[in-house]
Amino acid sequence: MLFVHYPKCSTCQKAKKWLDAHKIAYEERDIKTANPSKEELKAWHQKSGMELKKFFNTSGMLYKSMQLKDKLPGMTEEEQLELLGTDGMLVKRPILVGDDFVLTGFKEEQYEQYCR
Repeated sequence: MLFVHYPKCSTCQKAKKWLDAHKIAYEERDIKTANPSKEELKAWHQKSGMELKKFFNTSGMLYKSMQLKDKLPGMTEEEQLELLGTDGMLVKRPILVGDDFVLTGFKEEQYEQYCR
């Protein structure tokens, strides 16, 4: 599994602690220094079955300063993916990518369901 996170994020720290406590093997990647590419995000979005807006870090300062709440509805999916690929701080985290699933954020019950 691939665990994409921002080390200073408290939600990411909780998710990492959960994975470690349950002895789940994963490859770690810092979202700030190794931002997911547009192609990766597109593949993860397709695999996840979620709406693309679920991949945006809506509580982040960058999201708010760019006024994306108002701009996203008028953007195509391609434009949104392009934007997400420009800065890891726009991407909701953590992201956990498995063989047949992608999870954004950390909900213990989801991790329980997909990681066991």
